[in-house]
Amino acid sequence: MRRMLLRENRIADANVIGNLERNASFFASSTLIILAGILTVLGASDRAVSLLADLPFVQAASREMSEVKLLCLGMVFVYAFFTFSWCMRQYNFAAVLVGSAPMMGERHVTEQERKAFAERTARVISMAANQFNQGLRAYYFGMAILAWFINPWFFMLVSAGVVLVLYRREFHSDVLEVMVYTQTPAFEPPKEKSA
Repeated sequence: MRRMLLRENRIADANVIGNLERNASFFASSTLIILAGILTVLGASDRAVSLLADLPFVQAASREMSEVKLLCLGMVFVYAFFTFSWCMRQYNFAAVLVGSAPMMGERHVTEQERKAFAERTARVISMAANQFNQGLRAYYFGMAILAWFINPWFFMLVSAGVVLVLYRREFHSDVLEVMVYTQTPAFEPPKEKSA
């Protein structure tokens, strides 16, 4: 955001915010489709239970237990929908902030106000990105809940796997290392000119 305040043309900045919002919008609408599917299966739970019972390696479950599993899966995706829709709103707020950013030549805006504006806008974008990550995590755990329909032990194993994958991607991934570390050239004092 500090770099954005140094540019006169901010079309690229607005495009970045728009692309981020479109990603959240895609996941929010996909989540609604998933929720519609879960509600449809919930309405025909007897048929779903009989279909699952015919699959190999699937532990038989009662209709009531299958409905509990579907409700848990539905709650995960309801949470995902709310996080993605809140993420979209926050990116909307960020777009408004980018549009209202002070221009370089404005004399009535102090440097302290510029820094405060950049910090505030960066925080809004950071909060939106955090909500997007929460929604993606809900998708990961939604996939883990699908394993519960096969077997409770398999569900526990897949859930532990999801936690390990998320931990590795968010704290020990190669891309995180590249984003955090920036090599800077060593400072070399200017050489004295010989006479």
